[in-house]
Amino acid sequence: MGWEKTGEEEVLEPVWTIGRILPPFLVEVVAQRAESEEQAALYKIPTTTTTWAWLIWLINFRENSVFAMGHTSLDKIIALQRNPANIRNLCILAHVDHGKTTLADCLVASNGIISSRLAGKLRYLDSREDEQIRGITMKSSAISLHYRNGDQDYLLNLIDSPGHIDFSSEVSTAVRLCDGAIIVVDAVEGVCPQTQAVLRQAWLENIRPVLVINKIDRLILELKLTSQEAYSHLQKILEQVNAVTGTLFTSKVMEERAEKEKEEAAEEKEEEEKESEIVSGDQVYDWSAGLEEADDSQLYFSPDQGNVVFASAIDGWGFSIQQFAHIYSQKMGIKAEVLLKTLWGDFYLNAKAKKIMKGAQAKGKKQLFVQLVLDNIWSLYDAVVTRRDKEKVEKVIASLGVKVLARDSRHSDPKVLLSAICSQWLPLAQAVLSMVCEKLPSPIDMTAERVEKLMSVGPRRFDSLPEQTQELKRAFLQCSSGENDPLIIFVSKMFAVDTKALPQNRQRPLTQEEIAQRRELARQRHADRMAADQTAAESRSQEGQPAGCDSAKMESLTLKDSQPEEEDQQTFVAFARVYSGVAKKGQRVFVLGPKYDPARGLSMLPEGSSAWDRVPAVPHLSVCSMDSLYLLMGRELEELDEVPVGNVLGIRGLEECVLKSATLSSSPACPPFIPLNFEATAILRVAIEPKHPSEMPKLVRGMRLLNQADPCAEVLIQETGEHVLVTAGEVHLQRCLDDLRKRFAKIEISASKPIIPFRETVVRPPKVDMVNEDLGKQHKVAIIHQVKEEASQGRPSDTVHVDHSGLVTLTTPNRLATVSVRAIPLPQEVTCLLESSTELIRTLEQVNMSLREGKSLEVSPRTLEAIAGLKAQLESLLQGRKWRNAVEHIWAFGPRRYGPNILLNLVEGYQRPSLWQCLGRGDQAGEAGAQAASMRDLDNSIVSGFQLATLSGPMCEEPLMGVCFAVERWEIQSSAALPQHQDSLEEDSISHGALTDSRVEGSSETWTAGPCQARRRPQAASADCYGPVSGQLIAAMKEACRHAFQAQPQRLMAAMYTCEIMATAEVLGRVYGVLGKREGRVLHEEMKEGTDMFIIKAVLPVAESFGFADEIRKRTSGLASPQLVFSHWEVISSDPCWVPTTEEEYLHFGEKADSANQALKYMNAVRRRKGLYVEEKIVEHAEKQRTLGKNK
Repeated sequence: MGWEKTGEEEVLEPVWTIGRILPPFLVEVVAQRAESEEQAALYKIPTTTTTWAWLIWLINFRENSVFAMGHTSLDKIIALQRNPANIRNLCILAHVDHGKTTLADCLVASNGIISSRLAGKLRYLDSREDEQIRGITMKSSAISLHYRNGDQDYLLNLIDSPGHIDFSSEVSTAVRLCDGAIIVVDAVEGVCPQTQAVLRQAWLENIRPVLVINKIDRLILELKLTSQEAYSHLQKILEQVNAVTGTLFTSKVMEERAEKEKEEAAEEKEEEEKESEIVSGDQVYDWSAGLEEADDSQLYFSPDQGNVVFASAIDGWGFSIQQFAHIYSQKMGIKAEVLLKTLWGDFYLNAKAKKIMKGAQAKGKKQLFVQLVLDNIWSLYDAVVTRRDKEKVEKVIASLGVKVLARDSRHSDPKVLLSAICSQWLPLAQAVLSMVCEKLPSPIDMTAERVEKLMSVGPRRFDSLPEQTQELKRAFLQCSSGENDPLIIFVSKMFAVDTKALPQNRQRPLTQEEIAQRRELARQRHADRMAADQTAAESRSQEGQPAGCDSAKMESLTLKDSQPEEEDQQTFVAFARVYSGVAKKGQRVFVLGPKYDPARGLSMLPEGSSAWDRVPAVPHLSVCSMDSLYLLMGRELEELDEVPVGNVLGIRGLEECVLKSATLSSSPACPPFIPLNFEATAILRVAIEPKHPSEMPKLVRGMRLLNQADPCAEVLIQETGEHVLVTAGEVHLQRCLDDLRKRFAKIEISASKPIIPFRETVVRPPKVDMVNEDLGKQHKVAIIHQVKEEASQGRPSDTVHVDHSGLVTLTTPNRLATVSVRAIPLPQEVTCLLESSTELIRTLEQVNMSLREGKSLEVSPRTLEAIAGLKAQLESLLQGRKWRNAVEHIWAFGPRRYGPNILLNLVEGYQRPSLWQCLGRGDQAGEAGAQAASMRDLDNSIVSGFQLATLSGPMCEEPLMGVCFAVERWEIQSSAALPQHQDSLEEDSISHGALTDSRVEGSSETWTAGPCQARRRPQAASADCYGPVSGQLIAAMKEACRHAFQAQPQRLMAAMYTCEIMATAEVLGRVYGVLGKREGRVLHEEMKEGTDMFIIKAVLPVAESFGFADEIRKRTSGLASPQLVFSHWEVISSDPCWVPTTEEEYLHFGEKADSANQALKYMNAVRRRKGLYVEEKIVEHAEKQRTLGKNK
């Protein structure tokens, strides 16, 4: 290197010297940075040195965060944080392997944090070991960058997010904190499933996206497209992206129009009759959808609008139309504004007339974009990579005016030379960051629509919130940071950091004087110890003891005491953003839970109270202190004293108050933000236990930490005592298990095979049998073998009666109550509606419970409209004679009171409070109170029995789905006995298991209704051997529902993945083979135009998905990659309880009927896992088989 100096000390080339003590990537960093004496002075790199001096420099280099901060100092970042107008909070979103992290590396390299040569190889923001091994991003990481655009300095808070569907929850946490997003699309693959998902997430959060079409080099080197073909291909990609955006925009406009029409209809109803009559004569109907009036000018992506960049991140180049417009406006003498409008589109250059004209495609001319832009890039790749023409390369370098180092031009890999040329000619970071600064909004530009959406919790509208809460909208829009402005922070996730990696725990770099002092002290201690050892050795030699024995022991003990083993601890840091005010270190704030009600909080707290005061207990409100504030710099954290509004930050000290996400505020009037939108559903379950039982406390603590650190993972403790981990997919599961073993629990654990979820349902009786013959009027009733424990309970056989129509009548053991129940399959549309309306049904249940308890609960008109809409939808779907007035007779939903099953009240003469009583229609509740008070006292027992029956079905104890239980008869023979048990009704509904098991086995005594028995029953109530009536009724209702279920054709429902696979034509057959082997079903396939890629959409059972991705990659040599997303539940057509009964079925399936029955296989697997009885034949004595005798 040219800046070396000679001296008395040993002179070595710096890279050679540090190569012995630095990792390879740091060697490369220093090698690139230290190209001149100025850079050497900037980084204080020693020019003549020994290895010892290089070690000192390395410590200062690492501890002073030169590597973390790059060219920009921490003071500069802090200064930029105070100007919210020049702050850009953005995230990078894309499908997996479309180049997000490589693009992030290029942007990080622009600040000198890493070498530009390592962009795409280092993956700087992928700090986890498994991220580097797999080559995919698994978590969201933030970093602050400085960019100077013109005469303005900008602070860019960049968040890199995962692209794999298993980690889409991390995308949700990133999107919430941002105002804009960079959508990255592969130029070859185009719009993929996850691209659509991230566009939808960005749309739901009301953030503005810009587009980067990446991997343009693949069009040249892989697909071998000409520049004209590439232009057509890029046009189609833009159309695909805009089509997705247009669909989202259309749905939003139509929803707004529908809501507006509802409001107008409500206003018309309130008008007087005379006015309505006048208007009715001249009524005009508007059939338009409202799309013509809506403004979508800034919605779509177009290069001439400046929101599209064409790039190759791996080669380090990228450009927008503006860059070439400025270049050619000087060369061609055409105004840059004209070129901006014509450089993209159907325009061509007329060389003779020296004019830009329209109609290039019709006239067979090259478009201006092809002629002026793509042709130049194609010729550069042809000269450098394809032909390796040195003379032409030198001409290109001279014409572009770039400087290429000799080592780059001599490099064996032509991509190195190409990157050196392109990164100077068309720097990617400059193109992307300038687009970000000009097109993405700052925190000040936050729209009122987004603010109202964030603050509208649940079904409550913004205008229904208290006035003090609505006043906070101004603080959001103005980005206020004054002393009196409220502090509002949203925490999107909690992430774990090694405690020793926190800034306050880093070792402080030593000065030269301190190093010299320590060296002198070490020499003095060494001399004293040598003198003491010599004296001790002389005294022992006189006594005849071996020298050095005790000193060695003492030294080993001293070493052990001086270096105690410290267990690595994890500290949780909140990933957050300041929306209003200034966050200060040590400040106390209110932590608002998701169910916090600001109106209730303001009524319970004293006026003007703050987090520093001693406040009374308020539901879902706690107080916490922000111990430390951090600047997030990828792998590093930098401590801050305060963070102004509009910035992304890390907060320490919230782990006791925040589980996954929360809203922090200095004002109790602030409402909690709406929950995050998760694309993927956590459905994959495994049971976990430690290999050594004594380490169970460590496992429990580790799972608690994992639950807090992962936004999507769930940790459950089942009734059996199993610790269950619920994840979004196979890759997510593996990451969670690795985190448990290495970070949180730090013990050896054993994970069970995945616990596959199923559902049980009933279907209409089939019209044909298994060999497609008409069944006629015969009706098969299949009752599965009951568990031996249930059979040994001693219930008399005459308490259960099943008639030919499937009506089950069951009597309680003491003969006081009789229930008749029928199971009816629900239409599929109703099941889907109930499953999608769980939150609304839960709200309905809360309202009804408040009404039953006599409490007043304010319900917003919007919620009532939604409940009325649900009722109307159910009425429209439940049509036919058997469903007449069924919606009015709905008793409850289940399981857990909001599931996809229905309990109907068809008991003649029994009227109870309507489920829809909150809508205020009818006086059914009052009538019910006058008629059947004794039966209404046990109403909850019937509902509890229904909830238990739907929670675990008779086939394999899995929840029911799509089943309607109609209670057609309910009789209580002795009402005088009921008051004795009213006090225990609530207890009975909770502890039903203990009560039902408390019956005396073998007792045959029954009670008959009569005046004598009714008179003496109160005295004998306490001595009833069967327990309270309420408990008996719960058990009877549960058993009646199970028998009614078994009296109908039963089926299993399997959880299904939607599988999107991109594969080339040559491996298409292998993909179909793997899908067929795993019970998959192909829905459709289509070929991407201009490529040899096929997109296959299929459905695959979750039970068959384990190892699917690995197998399909092996079978296709990596040319096919699947994306699995949970989609729906699907009925398995085969009957798990089927046995051959006709001669044709025996001939076709054999006497044992041992042909493959998928439903039976799944059912037996679940029963075996749960320890239930499985009906299968096993060989008990292998040596006594009949075949052995034939050989004698």
